[in-house]
Amino acid sequence: MLVNNYWSPILADKLKSTVANSTDNLYQANFDDAQLHVLEGRIVIHNITLKPDTSIYNALKKAHLAPNNLYELHVKKLVLKHIHPFKLYFNHKLDIGEIVLSAPMLKVSYQLNHAKDTVVKDKRTLYQQISKSLKMIHIGKVILNDVKLRYENHKGAKVAVSELQDLNLSAIDLLIDSATQFDKSRFLYCREMNAELNNYSGQSANGLYKYKAKQVTFSTRTSQLNAYDCSLIATRPPEEFFEHTYKDRFVSHLDSLQLNNFDFEVYNKYHTISGSNLILTNGSINIFGNPRKNPKADTVNKIRNFPNVAIFRLPNLKIDTISLRSIDASYEEYNSKTKQAGIVRFDRTRGYFYNVTNDSAALTKNHFCKINLNTQFMNRGNLNVDFIFNLTDKRHAYSYKGRLGAMSLPAVNPASKALASVAITSGRLNSLEFDMQGNSEVATGNVTLLYNNLKVQLLKADTTKLKMKHMTIASFFANALIIKHNNPDNSDTPPRSIPVTFQRPIDYPFFKTVWHTLLAGIKPSFGLDAASQQSVKDRLEEHKQNVIERKQKKQIRIEKREQRRRMKAYKASLKNKDLEGK
Repeated sequence: MLVNNYWSPILADKLKSTVANSTDNLYQANFDDAQLHVLEGRIVIHNITLKPDTSIYNALKKAHLAPNNLYELHVKKLVLKHIHPFKLYFNHKLDIGEIVLSAPMLKVSYQLNHAKDTVVKDKRTLYQQISKSLKMIHIGKVILNDVKLRYENHKGAKVAVSELQDLNLSAIDLLIDSATQFDKSRFLYCREMNAELNNYSGQSANGLYKYKAKQVTFSTRTSQLNAYDCSLIATRPPEEFFEHTYKDRFVSHLDSLQLNNFDFEVYNKYHTISGSNLILTNGSINIFGNPRKNPKADTVNKIRNFPNVAIFRLPNLKIDTISLRSIDASYEEYNSKTKQAGIVRFDRTRGYFYNVTNDSAALTKNHFCKINLNTQFMNRGNLNVDFIFNLTDKRHAYSYKGRLGAMSLPAVNPASKALASVAITSGRLNSLEFDMQGNSEVATGNVTLLYNNLKVQLLKADTTKLKMKHMTIASFFANALIIKHNNPDNSDTPPRSIPVTFQRPIDYPFFKTVWHTLLAGIKPSFGLDAASQQSVKDRLEEHKQNVIERKQKKQIRIEKREQRRRMKAYKASLKNKDLEGK
């Protein structure tokens, strides 16, 4: 009791003065009660608070010296274990075995006050600042369990708030001495700091999406950020979703995410995500194109959804390589004419994204993002494709080229039926090669499609029964007169290569632009170019006209026969009357 009564006020004053001096009076610390157990080497402090002085903070802002992060902390109980008071008294070494903080509540407010470190007047290391009174500070372990974190981001027009409820933090082997003052392998003088967030979830501001992660972990020793079982979930089915927005619908899941060499210190200061390699393993992503037309479509340009434009809407980003490992991707589009949705699938996608950045300094060195992908198209054909995006070009230039290997052509029916009103009944693709260059306005290039024994069935939407009807006559004309069943036509002729020029409508996002550009080359390869399709329509109209004429002639013949029958009956009746008169 004597020790507590004597030392508690001294400890309180020392804590307040130390916090105030070390933060230039920006923060004030306080606590309700302290219990010192000297013989046990243990100190228990209750209800600790750390609050910023807003007047000091505002003054620092005016001087352009305010930090980007502002903290408020409340700790229900702080326990310091295995303290060695004799080391402190005789050797001037502060040695604490473990510090445990129970139920800490932390509020962090982020505001970008400066993009670079401000000039610090005192350039001495922390050890140099304390060396007159302490030769060493060592803490074996710092544990924060069940942390409740409220994070407020004031960077945008509205304050974005994130709340974390199940967060655990730990620091191992904090050591400040003459040897570690310049040790760059330590983070905040700790050999290792770990963070673990469990069962994280949230919802978008418009309520159309939910996102969640089962676990997120980070270690400063490995500089590795990991996330497991991550999902982006649309809260409504497609039809209801599109009633509330003109944007496309995204759904994704990822078994694991791993970011190597993640610079947490830079992220904490400036919200820049920097790392060497981001690895995405075992996942899926589905993009459903919105069929609704924005009434302001003439003024809304979906170029903002192109990768080399959308990247600049992300937080500050600098990643050397993104690695994909077995990601299933699909693109769906609803055709208002057929009342059906077609889907294009890319299964078990693997590959690499290089130089994924929107950092201005990095872009001066290299302004190209390159992508190399290998995937199974419609789970049948092996597809290799390479993209190049110019990240600084004002017209948002890009290019892509690739090759699709052998596969059965009817495998594309899930896309062709709804989107092109064509069902492929037979055919074998030998290869598809394409080489395209594009920008925000137009895409050009070449498509070479080699195949054999192609036969198709033309379809027409039956909107009453919500299904596709076979157009038997049109299919006959198409297969007999229009469709090119082979490419090359025979062994003596060279393969057909189709030049493509596709003018991009401004409401076409990137994936839709790519798909329709390829279709502009694929359909003429089959013989289904505009002239051929018009020829089929002309033949159909001619056939319909012939049918109508035949029906008209038949009706005329029927009417003439009926007229002759009536005339014959009339003459017979006159004859009978003459006989009766006689």
